[in-house]
Amino acid sequence: MQSAPSIPASARRLEDLALYLTGAAAVLTVVSIAAFEILMGVALVALLVSRQRLRFPPVLLPFALFIAGTLLSVAASGHARAGLPQVKKLYLFLLLALVVSTVRGVAQVRWIAMGWALAASLSAAWGMEQFTRKYEAAAAAHRDFYLAYVANRITGFMGHWMTFSGHMMMALLVIAAAVFFSNDRRWMGWLVVATVLIGVALVAAETRSMWLGAGVGGTYLVWLWRRWVVPAIPIFVGLLLLANPFELRERAVSIFRPHGDVDSNEHRAVLRRVGWEMVKAHPWLGLGPEQIGPQFERYIPADVPRPLPDGYYGHLHNIYLQFAAERGVPTMLALMWMLGQALVDFTRTLRRLRSPSSSGADERWVLHAAIAVTMAILVAGFFEYNLGDSEVLAMFLAVLGCGYVAVASVVAREQRR
Repeated sequence: MQSAPSIPASARRLEDLALYLTGAAAVLTVVSIAAFEILMGVALVALLVSRQRLRFPPVLLPFALFIAGTLLSVAASGHARAGLPQVKKLYLFLLLALVVSTVRGVAQVRWIAMGWALAASLSAAWGMEQFTRKYEAAAAAHRDFYLAYVANRITGFMGHWMTFSGHMMMALLVIAAAVFFSNDRRWMGWLVVATVLIGVALVAAETRSMWLGAGVGGTYLVWLWRRWVVPAIPIFVGLLLLANPFELRERAVSIFRPHGDVDSNEHRAVLRRVGWEMVKAHPWLGLGPEQIGPQFERYIPADVPRPLPDGYYGHLHNIYLQFAAERGVPTMLALMWMLGQALVDFTRTLRRLRSPSSSGADERWVLHAAIAVTMAILVAGFFEYNLGDSEVLAMFLAVLGCGYVAVASVVAREQRR
């Protein structure tokens, strides 16, 4: 009997290089956009030179429809040059395919998660140092800290607090899933410390949409870990608001009783109304990528008071309205199909792991992490255009890729039986 041909050592080294570069790119989404984009490109070259096939998870059809819708929207908008940045951003979806193509199992996913724990912890620590300086500066200037801080919050390694908060939210959920469900208990003490540090930074960033996303994803994880702990969550939140560190109570209350324009409630209300007008006027292909800001004034309803509330009007701060108004309802639905299909795939795989023969499987924590992060992104996306941030989108795609690595691991083990 002939043995299977062995893989040349040079090809194996290139495969390993592609793996290391992909893992580093996934981790560096929390640190630097330039670094992770460069590493993605080098990882792709290493993978192709090794003659390995670039694989895409089973969401290729909705993703292809999303790409087609984006390109059609650009072509039909009359502003093709202005829309090119969003076409270029499709490059980030390569990270999803790279993770699926290079990462060989849950043990390697764990190292990526450890990298996120370290990178996010360092970003969180830097963010808390920023918080201290901002607090001291407000006190020295005899300014109301809340009013001074809301418009100039901590950013960690990122350029904006929304990006920073999106990273903290996803890293927190991935690490919590590992702490709750992983069979590998090595480094668990460090992961718990990282969870606390990242959680504190997320709270201090005072980004309400990411609080909500983390709350939904975290409740999902806690429900599956220790169901009896779930009723304690609102008690803990209540005690936290009573203690009022970082003036959290003011930020939480602002959801229902805003401090004028400072808390963006009125700003978001205007965006929703304008976004709906845009969708009604251009339901199929939208206004075109990068056209929300330039054409915003044309779609403001006549009964909206002027001047408009303070805030940024370059996008709609809502992934559903943004993609529908910018690229058309079908393209937005294609993206939602892609994310919904991922949730279905991860959930079905978890059901397959309920069999007695899978009692020791370690894919559970990865699948739970991917589900929790996807839920958090979809919930927070009602109030922020989080998938418009390249760094947040790239980390999210890497998490999805890790989820599909776990799916492939379960399928491969069943086929070996």
